Amino acid sequence: MKPSRFHTAALAAYLIWGFFPIPLRLLTGYASGQILYFRVVLALLLLAAILLLGRRGALQQTWQQYRTAVPTERRRMLGLTALGGMLLTINWLLFIYVVNHVSVQAGSFAYLLCPILTAVLGWALLGERLRPVQGAAIAISLVSCGLLATGNLQTVGMSLLVALSYASYLITQRVLRHYDKLVLLGLQLLLATAVLVPLAGPLGADPVAGFADTRLLLIVGLLSAGFTVLPLFLNLFALGGLSSGTVGILMYLNPLVSFLLAFLYFGESAAANQVIAYGLIVISVLLYNWPAKRQLVTTEALTEAEQATRVA
Repeated sequence: MKPSRFHTAALAAYLIWGFFPIPLRLLTGYASGQILYFRVVLALLLLAAILLLGRRGALQQTWQQYRTAVPTERRRMLGLTALGGMLLTINWLLFIYVVNHVSVQAGSFAYLLCPILTAVLGWALLGERLRPVQGAAIAISLVSCGLLATGNLQTVGMSLLVALSYASYLITQRVLRHYDKLVLLGLQLLLATAVLVPLAGPLGADPVAGFADTRLLLIVGLLSAGFTVLPLFLNLFALGGLSSGTVGILMYLNPLVSFLLAFLYFGESAAANQVIAYGLIVISVLLYNWPAKRQLVTTEALTEAEQATRVA
């Protein structure tokens, strides 16, 4: 298949997300809560401007969907949106902490695990079917986690928490797949901001000092605009011309690039058990995405709705 502008957009999105640890590591001296606070606030302001200036139709359509829905659907939409906002906020906080205070490898491993963990949750919570080869891939990934746990249980535990929080977030988005994803993300960031403002102190965030810190604002602004909203739009554009399966394969560029950065740029090292574990997880990823003779929509690692909400 000849590469198209949709392929280019998908490649650009996942390469950008793969390099996310570089600007994030520039903020190692800041509390994770401080980085989270300003990433959420700045991303909300930017996304609100985009929605109000360029996507009013999507806002009106979402409001119309909500107005015409039955009370049960309204409660479900509001509840899952609130839950999604909470899970996304937890995921961002954990990822910031892991990359800045554990290792880039741990953060990369989390997003290699994420699609497979999402499939497990989809099977357990939504009754989605798994092909036998996908079950084998899940078993291999569990072996990989066990190998990593023999070296540092805390590190693999942090990776699993990052993966679990994001996989759970994706499950909420799968249920809400009929709503505009950017509008939902805006609502989730609004709710996250409402929660973070009173919790700023316990999280180690200092809004007054942060708004006076030009360096913090510039770097977090870059994270929000260049590493969150821009690749999100590129990803949405790619999904307009590519199948979710194709984009799902390209998505693995993100953690693989981060792994390369961990070793080649940040100078991290890996023990023998880690190298074997990383190899096993790559094998499990290849097995999981092995094409079936009759591809079922419910067996895809990530649906279009999930891919549209990949916000690193």
